[in-house]
Amino acid sequence: MKELKCPKCGNVFKVDEADYASIVSQVKNVEFDAEVERRLSELRARSEAEQRLAAARAEQDFQNKLNQKENELRAKDAEIERVRSEREVDISRLQGEKNAEIVRLKSQLEGIESKKASELSLALAEKENTITQLNSTIAQQKSELTVAVMKAHNEAQAALQSKDNEIAQLKSRVEIERSRSQVREAELLKQHESELKAKQELVDYYKDLKTRMSTKMVGETLEIHCSTQFNQLLRPMMPNAYFEKDNDASDGSKGDFIFRDTDEGTEYVSIMFEMKNEMDTTATKHRNEDFFKKLDDDRRKKGCEFAVLVSLLEPDNELYNGGIVDVSYKYPKMYVIRPQFFIPLITLLVQTSRKSLEYKRELEVARSQSVDVTNFEASLLDFQDKFGRNYRIASEKFKTAIEEIDKSIAHLQKIKESLIGSENNLRLANDKAQDLTIKRLTRNNPTMKRKFDEARQTASQTEPAAEV
Repeated sequence: MKELKCPKCGNVFKVDEADYASIVSQVKNVEFDAEVERRLSELRARSEAEQRLAAARAEQDFQNKLNQKENELRAKDAEIERVRSEREVDISRLQGEKNAEIVRLKSQLEGIESKKASELSLALAEKENTITQLNSTIAQQKSELTVAVMKAHNEAQAALQSKDNEIAQLKSRVEIERSRSQVREAELLKQHESELKAKQELVDYYKDLKTRMSTKMVGETLEIHCSTQFNQLLRPMMPNAYFEKDNDASDGSKGDFIFRDTDEGTEYVSIMFEMKNEMDTTATKHRNEDFFKKLDDDRRKKGCEFAVLVSLLEPDNELYNGGIVDVSYKYPKMYVIRPQFFIPLITLLVQTSRKSLEYKRELEVARSQSVDVTNFEASLLDFQDKFGRNYRIASEKFKTAIEEIDKSIAHLQKIKESLIGSENNLRLANDKAQDLTIKRLTRNNPTMKRKFDEARQTASQTEPAAEV
């Protein structure tokens, strides 16, 4: 037996092992369902974040490259300015050092001359030879000073020349890099113009094609184009993928195409496609939003995860012309694209869904385990029900047997009382029999008294004879 305490009233009550296991199983199932729901919401949020991140990265790649080149040019200009400022600082430093050295040598020379003049004035007669030597020393020092000044000047000129050479090399590198950047920019502009021209030719082709076809043929041509693109580009990479027209109209409506793909028997992506087009000369122009609700209903009825509207409607709308448009804020997992984004969107959704395949497999395992737990719980409840029914039957029979035993006990009790009463009567009869004597029998019967006396006398007479 297990003791449980009620969290509201605080009462403690006991339950058997079966009831305790049932309560634990219910609590585990609630927690498990909450955990599964939490993981599903995390998977959906992670998938949507990865899709938005991939789209943002694709849009910013070109801008990042241009910004990188501009940063490199600014860095080169800064390097040139730094080298120029360093050269000016070095020139000013060398000039200051040269001037200081000249001043020092001049001050030293003046000090020597004043010292020698004082010495000469004090001992002119004795130091004539010394004066001659001093004069020669002064001349030598002047020559050394001149050589030092020339050497410092030459070193300063050599340093300035090396700095000028470095500046010239940096300028040439910057010019080369700038020319390369201009060439690459021209190539990118030329490539962009060629792509724009090709797109314009394709648009002109479709406009001309739509003007020469009926409304039904316009829509069917877009479907044929998308089917051909898939079979040419994606079918070799995904040979086992399912991509066929939706011909099941049993629920009242149907889409245009359904795409599904599996990995080891587990379906990881499914898309419902709707293709919409119209002629430029059509009087009543449709909008893309007119088909969102029907597309979402078809996606739900056919059990698809994503819904994609491939549309040529609203050709002047910049929102739909800019690329893949996510309209999941209106209907979950729904996108609107132009035909040129048909293949990129399928590739993007396939790659994104493959990342969540492992989570789906874990979810399937968890669901199968949940089914096993549910089956086990059902079997346990069935066993408990059958056991309870057998227990009720056995309890009823046991109660009946107890009642019969009680009746038998009551009957035996009556028999016991009768036997006890009979024993009392027998005891009284025995007491009366023990109190019965010959004297009491012959008290009021003289004849019997005489007979007993005669018998005693006869018996007393025969006893001596027997002894002889």
